[in-house]
Amino acid sequence: MLSYPVRIALIAALGGFLFGFETAVISGAEKTIQALWHLNSFWQGFTVAASLIGTVLGSIIAGIPAQIYGRKKVLMAIAILYLISAIGCTVSSIWVLFVSFRFIGGIAVGASSVVGPMYISEISPAHQRGRLAGSFQLNIVAGIFIAYITNFLFVGAGEDSWRWMLGVMVVPAGLFAILLRSIPESPRWLVLNNRDEEAEAIFARTGEHDAARLIREEHALSKSGTKDSLFNGKYRKPIFFAVMLAMFNQLSGINAILYYAPRIFEMAGFDKAHAYLQPVYIGAANLLFTILAMSFIDRFGRKTLLVIGSIGMIIFLGLTAYAFNSSVSGNSLVLVYLIGFIAFFGFSQGAVIWVFISEIFPNSVRSQGGSLGSFTHWIMAAIISWTFPIIVEGSPKGGFYSFVFYSAMMLLHLIFVVKFLPETKGKSLEEIQKFLKIE
Repeated sequence: MLSYPVRIALIAALGGFLFGFETAVISGAEKTIQALWHLNSFWQGFTVAASLIGTVLGSIIAGIPAQIYGRKKVLMAIAILYLISAIGCTVSSIWVLFVSFRFIGGIAVGASSVVGPMYISEISPAHQRGRLAGSFQLNIVAGIFIAYITNFLFVGAGEDSWRWMLGVMVVPAGLFAILLRSIPESPRWLVLNNRDEEAEAIFARTGEHDAARLIREEHALSKSGTKDSLFNGKYRKPIFFAVMLAMFNQLSGINAILYYAPRIFEMAGFDKAHAYLQPVYIGAANLLFTILAMSFIDRFGRKTLLVIGSIGMIIFLGLTAYAFNSSVSGNSLVLVYLIGFIAFFGFSQGAVIWVFISEIFPNSVRSQGGSLGSFTHWIMAAIISWTFPIIVEGSPKGGFYSFVFYSAMMLLHLIFVVKFLPETKGKSLEEIQKFLKIE
């Protein structure tokens, strides 16, 4: 029987599953969509990117309603947006409508990346917070993996196969909306809104043994209440940590690999017939090593995982660059190297980013800090995703240059983690603020 905090964290983390599925599912449908609406390369790129544009907007705006109306209500609104997007994309017969529903799905993804980890970190006991907040990332990679699987299964379903690929998201979106009705509001949001008795009851159910002390500390750390501003000078350290970690997450090249995996394998000399199968291997490795990271994140700590992951990513990205610089056609080692990269990414950056960003900001500005970290992540995702095809098509050695750059960025990431990043393992959210000297 799952404990109460584990149960409600897993329900909230379903938003991460939809996040991953929505992000990856378009890879199986985009060529059919291009032919259906006779799109040139520019408008095809815009169609695929419509969701990504929505994520930027969703990440910006999510923090405000989460702070005013509560985390639970915003999660329920996100579930409804996922449902609207899934149904709309499935039945659309007009390109403009399809793009609009893709954009709505992107808003849900961006908002999920802010509110989901925030909610889970606020209901989790300190000794479980890494694993529980990390369950959001685990659900993201599970969603990516399932999207690749369903794309592979539906690819032979005829001219409407793309509708099946996109429409299957209705099932998890509906389940998410139903299950959210059973979770409580964040106790730390309740404290921020002076609803201490309700918060104390929820703290008790989640296993916090000294709820009264936590509530006193929350009031002491949130004297400015909901009107506190993120950019008032007090929060320079958490802002720096969140922005840099979010930037390096994408400077690893992860989204270029996830979005352009078939193209990358074609560049390496693989047959086009394997285009739908290769991402399944990538998704499986991502899922497996994210699960492994969840077993260690509260034992070894966030910083240790990031250091190990940085070293592995530097090596395997460098090896991938070397493979693209060789003259051997059909270099099957590219698959091995990319799986190695994905393994170390899932074990470190992938598992840590949403956990860390959700726990380093004080209660009064956590929603604003989460929005800033997520916004940075999605802006960098857009830059990396849009520039990758330009680089690889602009030079015969574009693949080599790209992976050399990603490897160099992970070297800088290693230096950043070792010299600057604090360890938050085992500390309550209130203890983290004292440790960072935020008064």
